[in-house]
Amino acid sequence: MLSQVRNETYYLAIKELHDIQSYPIFTLCEIAGVQRSSYYKWLNRKESKNENFNKKLIPLIQEAYEERDGILGYRQMTIKLNRENNFRVNHKRIYRLMTILGLKSVCRKKKKKYIKSTPEVIAENILNRNFKADKFGQKWVTDVTEFKYGNNQKAYLSAIIDLSDKSVVSFVIGKSNNNPLVFKTFDLAHENYPDEKPIFHSDRGFQYTSKNISKEVG
Repeated sequence: MLSQVRNETYYLAIKELHDIQSYPIFTLCEIAGVQRSSYYKWLNRKESKNENFNKKLIPLIQEAYEERDGILGYRQMTIKLNRENNFRVNHKRIYRLMTILGLKSVCRKKKKKYIKSTPEVIAENILNRNFKADKFGQKWVTDVTEFKYGNNQKAYLSAIIDLSDKSVVSFVIGKSNNNPLVFKTFDLAHENYPDEKPIFHSDRGFQYTSKNISKEVG
């Protein structure tokens, strides 16, 4: 029973990453350690009422998370969704879905201890949440997603997505979430599309705010 629940969690994660960010099914199944045939069998089954409701919840969770800049934990998320949509959702369901989506509450540091970043480290937010593009090569977004597999092992998927058609420009899988993983993803994108000069947007994680990545992108 436990194995069945764990596999369903993997299947849900694979489906969301493929549908929303266009990651290849083959690669996602390989990272999760599940058979593609088993995933497609699960995908083509008759969905239950709970699964249909989860489909409705997932975009609402993502929208609320982005709206509040990632500060909502699963309990606050439950309160917000129930209040605004007249739901009666249990916090355990929200916790499970947020875990699948890789959404965690962001802890804010005290302002008095904040050290302002220099312009060489933090670039101006040119995109300003305008995630629409008219044609390929205008705007690229990037992020690193963590996967757990096997005996407490981790893999990291670094990808660049074009916002016009949500296609994958480049992706790299590695065992460490570090600068070389991000650099290699950027280098592959540049090799594949050397003439493109897009706006390059990230979540300003440590890999994307180093001086080295500024030199690469610049």
